[in-house]
Amino acid sequence: MFHGLSAFPLTPMYKNSVDEGAFIGLIERLVNAKVDSIGVLGSTGNYAYLTREERKRVAQIAVQHSNSIPVMVGISALSTRDVLKNLEDAQNAGASAVLLAPMSYQKLTEEEVFKLYKIVTTELSVPLCVYDNPGTTHFHFSDELHGRIAHLPNVKSIKIPGVPSDPQAAFERVNHLRNLIPGHVSIGVSGDACAANGLKAGCDVWYSVIGGLYPKTAQLLTAAVKNGDIEEAVRISEVLTPVWEFFQRNGGSLRVVAAAAEIQNLVKAPCLPLPLSALDGTEREKLAALLDSSELS
Repeated sequence: MFHGLSAFPLTPMYKNSVDEGAFIGLIERLVNAKVDSIGVLGSTGNYAYLTREERKRVAQIAVQHSNSIPVMVGISALSTRDVLKNLEDAQNAGASAVLLAPMSYQKLTEEEVFKLYKIVTTELSVPLCVYDNPGTTHFHFSDELHGRIAHLPNVKSIKIPGVPSDPQAAFERVNHLRNLIPGHVSIGVSGDACAANGLKAGCDVWYSVIGGLYPKTAQLLTAAVKNGDIEEAVRISEVLTPVWEFFQRNGGSLRVVAAAAEIQNLVKAPCLPLPLSALDGTEREKLAALLDSSELS
């Protein structure tokens, strides 16, 4: 399942609880677009703001409505104890894989992070994807640490941050990491603005935020790279440049994607857990205008 397009939808909230109807609608969009896999309870899925019971329910709904598309479920938490509880819930829900980031309040050491993955992998009955997202966790993996973790049992993929914009530098980045990990462990690019570059550089999968809301557009970009049509992949990415600029101006993708979902009536507003809020004011108006003129689908 660690290839192609892995789409990460919002977990829409409404009146302090998960909006199950809206969430099912987002999952059905991904099913209709025939994405390669679905990633729930990642950063876009607001996992850090949900209770254990809410996370369990989100995992169950995603699997039930996935139409057999593999579902990867985020299990990250501050304590290893709670990670293991989330792992149990994800596996019981029928997840095809789990996603784990090293969350922290106290800054973690590399050895602490390695021990986290070592403990969790002993309890796994499904594959694990290592979630490297320093923008939210503030933990920076070294490639050497990735190499150590990748040799643990059931580790099957690494979700890396965006690659350099220079194609040769991107290739060298991916190739250096690949030389440190087993051949059965895939490398996936996140940071949507870097998707085309990452896939061109040899990443196996695009772990995509925009794909969680506009899966058909993300599929076109992914397919273009797969088919060797690099020019078309770059063209699609360039068309999406205004979206990437919104991400950059607003501290990342979450508030932008949440506002887009609200504007297009895919979720009820407000859809983020407080104190988070989607774009508002002038930025929201600009985003609405962009969506009206775009062909995102």
